[in-house]
Formats: sequence, structure tokens, C-alpha cells
Amino acid sequence: MALSPLAALAQTARFPIAEAARNPLNLAEGTAIEGIFFEGGYGIDYINHAADVMKELHAGTQISVTGIQGVADRLRPRFIAGNPPDVIDNAGAGSMDTSALRTEGQMADLAPLMAAPALDTPDKTFAETLFAGSQTGGVYEGKQVSLTAPYTVHGIWYDQALMRENGWEYPRTWSAMLDFCETLKSAGHTPWAYGGRNAAHYLVRGIVYPLIYKLAGRQAVDDIMTAKEGAWLKPEVLEAARMVAELGKGGFIMDGSEALSHTEAQAEWLLGGAVFYPCGSWIENEMRDVIPQGYEMTMSPIPGPTEETFNSVLAVGSETFFVPSAAKNITGGMEFLRCLFSRSTAAFYAETAGVIMPVQGVEVETLSSAVKSAMAAVTEAGEDVFPLDLPYQAVWQAWGALSPELLQGRLSPEDYVAGIEEASASARQAA
Repeated sequence: MALSPLAALAQTARFPIAEAARNPLNLAEGTAIEGIFFEGGYGIDYINHAADVMKELHAGTQISVTGIQGVADRLRPRFIAGNPPDVIDNAGAGSMDTSALRTEGQMADLAPLMAAPALDTPDKTFAETLFAGSQTGGVYEGKQVSLTAPYTVHGIWYDQALMRENGWEYPRTWSAMLDFCETLKSAGHTPWAYGGRNAAHYLVRGIVYPLIYKLAGRQAVDDIMTAKEGAWLKPEVLEAARMVAELGKGGFIMDGSEALSHTEAQAEWLLGGAVFYPCGSWIENEMRDVIPQGYEMTMSPIPGPTEETFNSVLAVGSETFFVPSAAKNITGGMEFLRCLFSRSTAAFYAETAGVIMPVQGVEVETLSSAVKSAMAAVTEAGEDVFPLDLPYQAVWQAWGALSPELLQGRLSPEDYVAGIEEASASARQAA
């Protein structure tokens, strides 16, 4: 495949760009593009990187990117006036109502982008380079109207160096996990920690919810997310609760976990207070200043009942990117997204912030063990990646509040599922 001169000359786009991938959307020369992006804890360096890639790709293009907070307050007047920007990152506190934007037809159909050649992955369309299942939440009435990123992968974190030094392997079934916890106790290690004061929901994302998926499948978790009647009363869901309770019964939880904040628990874990910690892939960036030298932070999925269920993993996009249907330059907005969701930008974001974009083929030697393992987990899961999108705050609060009670043995598995089923019923009635 012929590569454009740009492949050799570009300083920002690190992967070769095929001639057919230079301008498949037929962006007009010298066009102006405006992007407004939520600027949160990760900043917008990755947005600026994508803009630089696009400037190199399309000489003469005028690209304006701005980071903001309070997206709804800033952009609602522009939507009302009919002059929204060309591409938007809708996220953070005070974001716009995504559901309303969809139903009102405010989001452009991204079909041309999805079918276009990927920027820097030869012989694949843009859609084919994205993690399997990562963008289903952006489909409305059969049309892809938004994309989500960064990608947060939830699982169990540990020090691979410790495992290697002791000749241990991460368990791949639940029974093997329980046996390994006994091995750890015998060797003087506490198996598990969590932050009970403000992060009990990490138990939900890292352990409880994935076990439900591994036992009962996608329909069961879909029923939970929609608060369907009886969703929590299925035998497989009760079995997942019983499995979680086994961690507490076995004495596998670090003493004092309930009283610790998430950062306090994570610090104890990193300093050897426990071997395993359930969390999302933001943990490396959050704890970067206290990670001990030589600590190989690594993530694996929670093991399920069988070897065959091991690879499935919870992963979700956290910010919503879209092109307004009333934008002046819809093609420009899509082209910006093509540069943003490229291997080049994904590698930059992973290296500089430890953040994962849902883009395949980002093999960069300088990535940390944490980022590499999270990416590997999603790759190995393939189509077995599942989301968590629970719109009912009351259900979420009950789930988070009751999970530590289950883990600590103060609540039976039967009462646990009954309590969350009751919260789901209340949510349905209030909706």
C-alpha cells in the first residue's frame, strides 16, 4: 500500500498514513473547524495532539480547540441559536442531556466516519479499529451518533513482580481464587483491600457486577441496568452474592478497610497491606506519586466460575464525543474525530496520562505495565466486553451501600439481593 509523503514528514502522527487514508471524507482545503471539549482531570493535551495531527494532515486548515467546564451552560445558547461548534466532548458535571440531544436530532449520523479508512491502521475502516462493543451506547435508532472515550477498564489490581518472585499465577477460576487467598494468608499476606468510607462502589464494578455477568450473561446485566422487575431475584445473581460473601467468610479482607478512603486503601495496598484491590484503570494516574519502585501494577479480570468465563471484562467510555447536526462543518467535525480516535493519539494519551482510548493496535514499548495489562484485558475479551450504565441513582446508592455489608458478613446474600431488588422497584415507580 502506498504511503503518502506525510508519513515520513509528520512529526506528530507516529504511525504511517496510507494515501487512501489522507482525506477519505473529502474535507475541503483551507476549511475552518471549531471544537469545544470538556476539560477535566486529564486536561486536553490529547485534544491538542489530535489537532496537531489534523493540521499536519490538512495543510491550511484552521482548527480551534477550546477546553471548558459546565458544558451545558456554555453551549446550550449556541444550540438554541443554531450555531453549535463542529465537534463536542460532552462530559463532566453540568454536561448536556445526551438522551435529549439524541431524541431532538441534534447529533449527526456518523456513518461516513465509521465507514471511512482509519487514519493510521492500514486496510481497516475507522469502525474496525475500535474495541469491540465499545461504541454500542452511541447508537440511536440504528445510527452511530456519538463516540465514547477514554475507556475505563475495571478489574483486580496487583503487583506482578510479587507474583513472579513467589512463583504465583493469577487465578483463572473462582475456586482457584479462594484457594490462592488461603495460600496468601499462609504466606503472611492479606489477600484483599477496599476503601469502605467513600469507594464501596469499587466492589460493585470490580467484583459483584462482573460475577453476575460471568454467571448469568448479558441479558441479566441488561435487566439490572434497566431495573427490570425480578432482575435481582434470579438464581445466578444470588449465587454471585454468595461468591462475594465467601471473601469475607474466609477472612480475606484487610482489617480496617471499611474506615479507609479510596486513596488511603490504595496506599495501604501499594505498600503491601494487601495483594488485590478492585478498581478502574485510572488508579495508576491517581496513585502515581506513591507507587513503590519496582511495583509492576497489573490488572486482570475477576475470575468467574469456569475458565471459559475468565476473559469477560467490564469496560466503559466516560466522555461523549459527537458532531452536531447543525454544525457548519460536519465533515470537519468527523475528520477531527478520525484523528482523535487514531493510534497516534491513543498512544500519546496512554503514554502521557496512562489513559486508554478504545483503539486497537496501540503497541508502544514505553507503556506502563498498568496500561498494557488493561489494554490486554480488553483485547483478550474480544466481544465479551460488557458495559455498566445504571441511570437509577437510588439503585446505585443501595448497591454501593449494601455490598460492604455483604462482604463483611452483616448481610446475607438473600437479604442483599432482596434489598437491591426493593431499590429497583422504587426506582421503577418513581420513573
